[in-house]
Amino acid sequence: MNTTIFQRYNFAIYKSFSSIHPLLSKPFRTLSFYNSEEKRKGLDKALKILKLITPKPIPTHIRQNNLNLIQTCRQELVSKNPKACDDHNISLRETPGISFEETPNRNFVSNVDKNSLSSALSYCGSVRDFIHGIQLHCLAIKTGFDPYVYIGSSLINLYGKCGDLESAYKVFIEMPERNVVSWTSIIAGCSQSMHVHMCLKLYNQMRHSNLKPNDYTFTSLLSAYTCNGFLVQGRIAHSQIILMGFDSYTDISNALISMYSKCGDVEDAVLIFETMQRRDIVSWNSMIAGYSLHGFSEKAIKLFEEMQKLKVKPDSITFLGILSSCRHGGLVEISRFYFNLMLENGVKQDLDHYSCMVDLYGRAGLLEEAKVLIEEMPVTPNAVIWGSLLSSCRLHGNVMIGIHAAEKRLLCEPDCAATHVQLSKLYAIAGRRDQTMRIRKLMKDRRLKTNPGYSWIEIKNEIYSFGVDDGSNVRVSEIFDVVDSLVENMSSSAYVPNLHEDIEGRQPCTEF
Repeated sequence: MNTTIFQRYNFAIYKSFSSIHPLLSKPFRTLSFYNSEEKRKGLDKALKILKLITPKPIPTHIRQNNLNLIQTCRQELVSKNPKACDDHNISLRETPGISFEETPNRNFVSNVDKNSLSSALSYCGSVRDFIHGIQLHCLAIKTGFDPYVYIGSSLINLYGKCGDLESAYKVFIEMPERNVVSWTSIIAGCSQSMHVHMCLKLYNQMRHSNLKPNDYTFTSLLSAYTCNGFLVQGRIAHSQIILMGFDSYTDISNALISMYSKCGDVEDAVLIFETMQRRDIVSWNSMIAGYSLHGFSEKAIKLFEEMQKLKVKPDSITFLGILSSCRHGGLVEISRFYFNLMLENGVKQDLDHYSCMVDLYGRAGLLEEAKVLIEEMPVTPNAVIWGSLLSSCRLHGNVMIGIHAAEKRLLCEPDCAATHVQLSKLYAIAGRRDQTMRIRKLMKDRRLKTNPGYSWIEIKNEIYSFGVDDGSNVRVSEIFDVVDSLVENMSSSAYVPNLHEDIEGRQPCTEF
C-alpha cells in the first residue's frame, strides 16, 4: 500500500472516530494540550486512538470481519434483488473461500474485487446503512479501489441517501473520473436534501461536460423542482426532455405529472397523462393525487373507476389518493366504501389511511366517530392523527375531546410548541386555570416557541418568501395594501374566513 492511500485511509478512520471522540473534532495539528495537566490527559486519550490507525499488520480477525461485512451485504443483495447481482456478476458461488489463517496478509487485497465492493456499497445506500457504509468506504481506500468511478458513484449514493451531503459532495469532487451515474447521484442527493439551487448548478455543469443527462438525471431534477414549487424551471427542464427524446419514458412522464400537479398546473398534468404511450401504477397514482391536491374529488374517483375497468390493480398509494380526495370533498360515505374496499383488494390499511379517515370525520363534525376509530386502530396512532383530531375539535368547539387529543399528542411529541399553545387555550375555555398556568410555565421552562408560518410565490423565475411579522421586504406597505383590498373584496362578496383553523406548527392568530 503506498503512502498516499494509507494517509487517505487514516483520514477516513479519523473521520469516523472524530464523530465519537470530542478530542478529535479538530485536525490533529491544532491539538495543543500542554497548558494543563487535564489537557495532557486528553492528549493521552487521543494518542491511544491514533495508535489504532498507525501502519501495523492488521489482525486476522479484523480482516475476517471485513470479508464478513461484504459477504453479509452481498447475501442481502442476492436475496432481495437477484437480477442486480446477475448484472454485477457477484454470485456468491463464485466467491473463493479464503482462510486468513493460511493466507498471507497482503493476499486479502486481491480477494476483494471492485464489483463486489461497489454492490455492497449500493446495498448499504439502498437500506441507508450508514455505519456499514463507512466501514466499506475505509475498506475501499485500503484496497485502493476508491478511485474507480463505480465505487465513487456508490459512495455518493450512500452518503446522499443517508443525509450526509457534505461527504457525498467531497467524494464527487475528489473523483478522478466521473460518469453520468456520478452526476446523477450527486444531483439526486441534493434533491433529497432540498438544495434545489445546487441541483441546478450541478446540472448546468454536467451539460457543459462531455456527458449527457439520462432519464434518472431528469427525474431527480424534476423532484427538486416539485418539492420547491419551481414551475418555471420545471417547464425549462420539460422542454429539454422533449429535445433530448426522453418524453416517451414512463418514469419521466410520471415525474412531470407530479411536478405540474404540485406546482399548481393540473391541466398540463392531465395533458401529459392522457398522451402517455405506456402507463404504470405510478402514473395512475400521480394523476389521482394531482386531482386530490386540487380538490377535484369527482375526477379522482372517475379516474379510479377507469383504472379498475382496465384491470389495473390499485395499491396503498392509490387508495391514499382516493381517501384524500374524499377528505377534501367531504364525501364521508364514499370514503367509508373505499376504506373497506382496501381489504377486498388485498391492501392493508396503514397510518396514512387512518389519518385521512380521522381528518374526514373531523371535518364533517363526527368527532366521536373519529375518536372511536383512533381507539380501535390496529396500529398505534401517531402525532399526525392526534393533531388532526385536535384541529377538528378547534374547528367545531369540542373542548373535552380536544384536551384528550392534545394530551395524547404531547405524549408523541413532547416538545411541540403549537400543541402546548392549543392545550393551554383549551384548558382556559374549560375553566381549568391551574392547568393553563402549568402548561405556560412548562413552555417557559423548556423554552418552547412556535415556529412562524411562511408563504412563497414565484415571479419571473424568482422565489419570494413571506413570514409572519416579517417586514424586511422593501415593498411591504404595497403588499399590505393589496391584501387589505382583497379582504375588502371578499367581505363584500359575503365570504366569511375560517379564523379558527390554523396551519400545523404555526401560532394561532385568534383565540379558540
